[in-house]
Amino acid sequence: MSSVVVAGSFNVDHVWRCDALPAPGATIAGRYSTGPGGKGFNQAVAARRAGAATHFLCALGDDAGGALARQLAGADGIELVAEASSEPTGTAGIYVDARGRNSIVIGAGANASLSQTFMEANAALIGGAKVLLAQLESPVESIEKALGLAREAGVLTMLNAAPANAHSTIGLLKLADVLTPNETEFAALLGRHVGERVEADDVAALDGASLHALCRKLSGNTVVVTLGAVGVFVSHDEDRLRGDAQPYYRVAAESVQVVDTTGAGDAFNGALAASLAHAPEAAFIKHVRFANQYAARSTEHEGAALSMPRMTPADAA
Repeated sequence: MSSVVVAGSFNVDHVWRCDALPAPGATIAGRYSTGPGGKGFNQAVAARRAGAATHFLCALGDDAGGALARQLAGADGIELVAEASSEPTGTAGIYVDARGRNSIVIGAGANASLSQTFMEANAALIGGAKVLLAQLESPVESIEKALGLAREAGVLTMLNAAPANAHSTIGLLKLADVLTPNETEFAALLGRHVGERVEADDVAALDGASLHALCRKLSGNTVVVTLGAVGVFVSHDEDRLRGDAQPYYRVAAESVQVVDTTGAGDAFNGALAASLAHAPEAAFIKHVRFANQYAARSTEHEGAALSMPRMTPADAA
């Protein structure tokens, strides 16, 4: 079975569903639920349910949240490898409105303890994967170490540069063979590293050539900008098209009945990693189409990690 290693965060999500997102100073009624989340764990669950043998590198507290992570990973067949932390397991407060939009507050907790030393201790595991997938809810130095170890071993590296306000460096971005920001993260990266000021709400409306040019300024490797209901934009280096016929293109969003968009970006990333691991020789557009379909299906159900569908590239063929 194809192998994906995900390095990143686990959170216990506390979710309130309400008619509208709360305004500053407002007290509103909502419906509460709790469950697993964290970008790293969400993506690991997506990769596993999309058919890849998956290892998840994370940091957990010695508490109920850590026990939950181990239990759920085991139930999904994910090999969880955790660094012990004296901090509580990470948490997230999530508000979801009637249109499926969300606002999220993260309490890093143990996620902030994920160390470079731990990554080095798992160098053999990282080097034995087909794809390494990471995000930025963990210390950037540790994520950079994981990407560097994977690159040295010839493993395909994916970086979901999320959340938008996370610290990042050009060196970190260069370690990603595939960089996968959403429009908000893309705009933030452009402002931070390129000096280009683009409003996040304007990214999807840019013409293909202009958006491709911005992607090329940001990274010399493949950039995949997820655009929510508008779909996905892909930009390659013109000398490395990854099997595609053109250096840039759009893939339209799938038509679904949206219930909750929480975790949709994570669904896309996990599914993309699984598909790349499953058939690395296939044209990149095939992987993107599968990930796009997988992410759309994830929005038809409430929740983050638990909303990930069981759907492999073979199912979508």
